[in-house]
Amino acid sequence: MALRTITERGAEILTKQCKTVKEITPRIRELCDDMIDTMKAADGVGLAAPQVGVMKRLFVAMPHVDSDDESIQDKIYVMINPEITYAEGTQESSEGCLSVPGYMGLVDRPQKIRIKATDLEGNENEFEFEGFPATVMCHEYDHLDGILYCDIAKDFMTSEEYLNRLKEIEEEYADEETAK
Repeated sequence: MALRTITERGAEILTKQCKTVKEITPRIRELCDDMIDTMKAADGVGLAAPQVGVMKRLFVAMPHVDSDDESIQDKIYVMINPEITYAEGTQESSEGCLSVPGYMGLVDRPQKIRIKATDLEGNENEFEFEGFPATVMCHEYDHLDGILYCDIAKDFMTSEEYLNRLKEIEEEYADEETAK
């Protein structure tokens, strides 16, 4: 297993529609293993194939890292030829991306999704995700269609600006609570 170079915004490959994975070969398995290692090394929660220069419809994700349920915190999903089959509700999500370092953005995403995909054993599975995990899956899925979160963000700022704004909001909330 090896760490791969993460492609950054501005690279043409990040704007292209990925090709269907026709067969799960040893090279596809190696790619997925490398992507998992790369995602973890970069402290990411998801990584799509085009982010490492490969035009295949697959991504890896760890969407439960913040879960209170320790049994799923480290669960990694390998999604080959994923398809979102159902979406419900709306949530505003704060997103960053390993391919757009140093920036954050606010994106409207579904609150709940159902996604089906093939795993590395060739089995088709269907999963439901809600809240942050749904955001992660939608974000990675968009990469496969050449969409970066910053292309659809309502608001886009540097991480420092974002953190300062969050601090302001927290202070305003604390002031409101104190006034009650």
